[in-house]
This record gives sequence, structure tokens and C-alpha cells, in this order.
Amino acid sequence: MTHAMRFGVITSHAPDRHAWRERARRAETLGYTSLLMPDHFQDQWAPLVALTIAVEATERIRVGTLVFDNDYRHPVVLAKEIATLDLATSGRVEFGLGAGWKRSDYDEAGMSYDPPGVRISRMAEGLEVMKQLWTSPDPVQFTGAHYTIRGAVGTPRPHRTPYPTVCIGGGGKRMLSLAARAADIVAVNATMTDALSTGVTATATPAAFDEKLAWVRAAAGDRLHDIELQCHVPFVTITTDRAPVVRGLSKAFGVSDDEALDVPLALIGTTDEICDAIERRRERWGFTYWIVPDDAMEAFAPVVERLAGN
Repeated sequence: MTHAMRFGVITSHAPDRHAWRERARRAETLGYTSLLMPDHFQDQWAPLVALTIAVEATERIRVGTLVFDNDYRHPVVLAKEIATLDLATSGRVEFGLGAGWKRSDYDEAGMSYDPPGVRISRMAEGLEVMKQLWTSPDPVQFTGAHYTIRGAVGTPRPHRTPYPTVCIGGGGKRMLSLAARAADIVAVNATMTDALSTGVTATATPAAFDEKLAWVRAAAGDRLHDIELQCHVPFVTITTDRAPVVRGLSKAFGVSDDEALDVPLALIGTTDEICDAIERRRERWGFTYWIVPDDAMEAFAPVVERLAGN
């Protein structure tokens, strides 16, 4: 399968419901195909409520998360919420799931911040539970290291079959390999810790992404062409003079100025320059699904107009 280029907006809050609804409508009008939200305990709206409002205000745009932290909700609860939203929206849900990374969320909520391997194993089990609830004609029986399900019934059924579009995000080998085997959309990120530190930026260089995409290809096997590869670009600067920004980026990421032009977390320059960068990155890594922050939504729209659907 050859995936067409598409674009999404990530956003988290608004002054009121009117502004939130207008943002969703505007993203749809500008040609973005998705409106996504993070899932943290910071100053942001609750994803499921906010996404429901957004989808009611629009006609086509997909809604989803980048990504739900598996630890914040029991999979039986989350499966029902997502199935309900998918049914109510006729399949417009992109269900993003991750193992969690933001230590402050856990600390503030009094939750145990387990080692990464434990959180990833728990997320894998949680996803399996949810898939069974979405597809099994019988009450689900599941016994794992982290969850035990004793006859839960997966109702309502989601609109999409066999289940809503699944996106898994990650930056390490184990998470990306899991995503390549289990997800429809693989969101390739830096390897996140609790802050954007030097260690994190080292995992977001072009060379680091070469390795990450190699892990995805190796794990995906025959299903590689069915996977949509997503890149979240938190740093977007539309400018006719990109040199100063590129110099700052090269210093922050420890790469040359030339390499900085292809740091996957950033897009800098004019519309022409950014379009060229996206095409290079599609050729190098296979990314066809790009996520930009809401404060760049308007300025980035000419890129969307030019490349969406290609």
C-alpha cells in the first residue's frame, strides 16, 4: 500500500468551547486530516471530552491522541470509551497509545513510575485486552502479568472493523518493534525521558532516525507497506531567513548545519524549503504523516495545500 501525504495538528486546550470548536473547524478547512491531543496532567483539556466536542463541530477530520498513557486508565474502561467515540463518529478515531514517559505526571498523581520495560509490557497487555474486547463475540477471559479479565464484554462495538485505527508512538527499539507488529500508524519519536535533555536530543538526530526506521522495517516484515509512518514535528518555523534558526538547532542537537536541516523534530524555512525537506525525509525514512503544533497551523497551511494527497 502506498500512503498519500497527510497532515495533522496537535493541540491541548483553548480559552473556551467556542475557540476549541473553531480551531477544529479551521484545521479541517485548511486540509489537515486529524486533530490530536497529548495525554498529561499538565494544563490541558481532558482528551476524550475535548475530542468529542471537536468531532461534533466538524464533518471529516479525524480525532485522536498522541498518545494515551496506558497507565492512566484500565484497558476495559478505555476500550469502552474509544469504541463509543469510534461508533459515534463513524470511524473517525485514531487511537494513539504509549507506555508513558513523563515522570512528573506519575509523581503528582501518586502513581508508581515503573521501569520502562515494565511499562511497555503492561501497555502491550493493555492493547491486547482492548483488541479482544473490540473483536471477541464472547466475554473476554485474559490472564497476564499485569491484567486479569474475567468475562468483560466488549460493548459497544466500534464502527471500524476489526477495531479503531491504532497508533503506537515510541523512540526505543522495543517500543518501535512492538508498534511495527501491532499498529496501523507508527509514530517515531525521540527516546523520551522526563525532559528534552541532551540525552533525548541525541536520539533525534538524522542518524538516530536511520536506526529507528531500521528497527521498524525489521520488525514489520511483510506488513511494512500497510503501516503509515508518522513524524511529530514540534519545532516549526516559517521564515525567509532560516540560517540563524538552523545554527541554533545544530548546536542544540550536536550536528552540523547541513544535518540540522534534516533533524526530524524540526521544519524550518520558506514553504518551498519545507516542502523540499518533507520530500527528502519521505525518501529517506518513509514518513507520509506529519503532525505540527497548533500555533503553526495557519502558517504551515500552504505546505498542507501543496503536499496533501501526494
